[in-house]
Amino acid sequence: MTTVAGSGARKDRGDTRKRIQEVALELFVRHGYEKTSLREIAEVLGVTKPAIYYHFRSKEDILQSIFEDLGRPVDDLIAWGRQQPPTLETKKELLRRYGAAMDATVPLFRFMRENEATLRDLKVGQEFNQQMTAIGEMLTDPQTPLIEQLRCMGALFTLHFGTFALGHFEGDPEVKRSALLAIATDMVETAHGEDA
Repeated sequence: MTTVAGSGARKDRGDTRKRIQEVALELFVRHGYEKTSLREIAEVLGVTKPAIYYHFRSKEDILQSIFEDLGRPVDDLIAWGRQQPPTLETKKELLRRYGAAMDATVPLFRFMRENEATLRDLKVGQEFNQQMTAIGEMLTDPQTPLIEQLRCMGALFTLHFGTFALGHFEGDPEVKRSALLAIATDMVETAHGEDA
């Protein structure tokens, strides 16, 4: 009986931690990271600040945990890409997987767009830049002309920033995401001298 109760308590702690992350991310997007306080997060959750401190040491600690949890698909993508040969097919698959990872972490990318200036000074911002650099290095070939390297890097940013523009266009979300991926893939194929 004690084990079951203990497991339930651990599950409740996990649920509370996840709820803190969700509410914090929502407030960070809506009001900005700098303007959101732990007190405000606690008020929205209906808990006290000490209840938040039980799970997180600080507001930045909450943000770091969000990036670790929601950013895991991008870390997995980088690990996968480093094990693959640097072929055109690998690069196209990197783009496809990156697009899928973005779909799964839209709130996180929305946060980054709304808090770009703040991110430069935070550890998570530096980690995100390292992720983008790693993916960019896998997409580009330093032996090719600069314009082709930039075209491949542009494909990555087309997916990254284009995701936010999709809301401005009418149509089925899946069709819009496929169109965006097709544009990014075309850029990489063009850089490799392939006809799309």
